[in-house]
Amino acid sequence: MKKMILNLAAVFGCIIACSFSFAAGDADMGKSKTAMCSGCHGSDGNSAVASFPKLAGQGEKYLTKQLKDIKSGRRKIDSMIGILDAFSDQDLADIAAFYSSQSLQIAGAQEKNLSKGEAIYRGGNIETGVAACSGCHSPSAQGNNPAGYPLLGGQFAEYTGKQLRAWRTGAHDPKNKDARTNDGDSKIMRGVAEHMSDVEIDAVANFIAGLK
Repeated sequence: MKKMILNLAAVFGCIIACSFSFAAGDADMGKSKTAMCSGCHGSDGNSAVASFPKLAGQGEKYLTKQLKDIKSGRRKIDSMIGILDAFSDQDLADIAAFYSSQSLQIAGAQEKNLSKGEAIYRGGNIETGVAACSGCHSPSAQGNNPAGYPLLGGQFAEYTGKQLRAWRTGAHDPKNKDARTNDGDSKIMRGVAEHMSDVEIDAVANFIAGLK
């Protein structure tokens, strides 16, 4: 019963957190606008370096929001400061559409702590109040594009772990330079990550890396 409550809380929280205007992009137009992106994220959105996220196959709605947040400063990424300044909202939607249309190359998981990662992803941690990730991101971590919930499966574990730590920092110290706070007024991701230990974060990030 408690697990069900946690899952439902996560779902309804995500609905609130992910409500924003969305204009559909043109993938063909977007391809021509990704020249600067390819150096870090790969020509098709499959980054070869774990410090840069894979964008291929990511939900268009989620990507569009993140690009807008990065441009406005709501999401701070030092390596992207100023890069998006010349792009219009339609440009960003087109870029998102292009990457969303590409096929993701799965990063893959390590054997260490796989069962722990799966338990947290699917059932959360009742004792500490961590909601199950599957409530918003689906059992296979494919996300929900219409709702704006991001695809997680196949992402580099290092990157996912870094984001969870950034959400955790945002919950406890939102003014910290390493904090991430662009999850809306509901603070759904901060509410989940604030209770996670480093061991739990690493375990669930590793498990997610192998999902497809």
